[in-house]
Amino acid sequence: MNKKQKVVMQDIADRLSISKNSVSQALSGKDGVSEETKMKILQTADEMGYQYKKKQVSGANAPTKTIGLIASEFAFSMKNFFGEIYLSIEREAQKNGITLMIQSVSPSMRDRLIMPSFIQDGSVDGIFILSHISTEYIKQVIAQDIPSVLIDHHHPLLLSDAVLTNNRFGAYMAVKHLLDLGHRKIGLIGNIDASPSYLERWEGYILAMREHDAAVNQEHVFVDVIEDETRIDTVVRSIEQQPDAWFCLNDGFGYYVCSSLKALGYRIPEQIAICGFDNTHFSQMCIPKLTTMDIDIPFFAHKAFSQLLWRMQNPDEVYQEVLLPTALVKREST
Repeated sequence: MNKKQKVVMQDIADRLSISKNSVSQALSGKDGVSEETKMKILQTADEMGYQYKKKQVSGANAPTKTIGLIASEFAFSMKNFFGEIYLSIEREAQKNGITLMIQSVSPSMRDRLIMPSFIQDGSVDGIFILSHISTEYIKQVIAQDIPSVLIDHHHPLLLSDAVLTNNRFGAYMAVKHLLDLGHRKIGLIGNIDASPSYLERWEGYILAMREHDAAVNQEHVFVDVIEDETRIDTVVRSIEQQPDAWFCLNDGFGYYVCSSLKALGYRIPEQIAICGFDNTHFSQMCIPKLTTMDIDIPFFAHKAFSQLLWRMQNPDEVYQEVLLPTALVKREST
């Protein structure tokens, strides 16, 4: 090799036919590669004249682990849910003495498949991918060979660990609650294109209605409504005969549906019942307060953190999906 040409980590990776991230982990003394591979990388780095600072990898001088968290700008804007998850993960990192790095992914970064700098340079030991960005973008992140855990998102093409809410079963229990109260004409409103979670909640609604022999009236099912007060109000006012109850794919929809129905003169829950999902601040702001499905966010973050730490120690194990339950919170809207 020309001595004037600076040797970079990618050169070592190419020589050994491994990922650049594996080289970075070995040279920085981090976990994620086997001892045999680590020794090959260190030997090759020395042979190629790669300049790096040799670090102690055990005992008091062991390097502090660093974890990255990425999410779309839209997810970060949803402070009432994803903001709580982020804060809970931050607390888990502090408890474990781990540095947490955050990066939002703009639409431009998503469409051009531009990775955050801490992924490009392999400076993180693991990565959380919060909610949906795009399938192609997340595939590109996973391809960097950094231990990864998806939070509140999964897809058949994303071969990665995932920690998820059991949305289907949660929605099933919410709709069953309405059915048990005697409601047979149950409407649904939300936007199943916004997140796989909402699609799964719609599936749970269908399952509950079918199992209880309750007919689904397509005139009462709205699956492509943007979460916007004006648009939701327009939908509600367009219905000639309201259903007995509404199952809303999240609490924001429930809050706006309740407001529209009250403006039309309906009494909640005497004439129409409403159930939401997520147990966010919308459920508490609603008058009457909204029955909803609760997600234990601190526990959610704890399981996600535990899964990522396990994956960092077991990089070659088959990927796993962890489903966490929800709990019905009965309030005045039903």
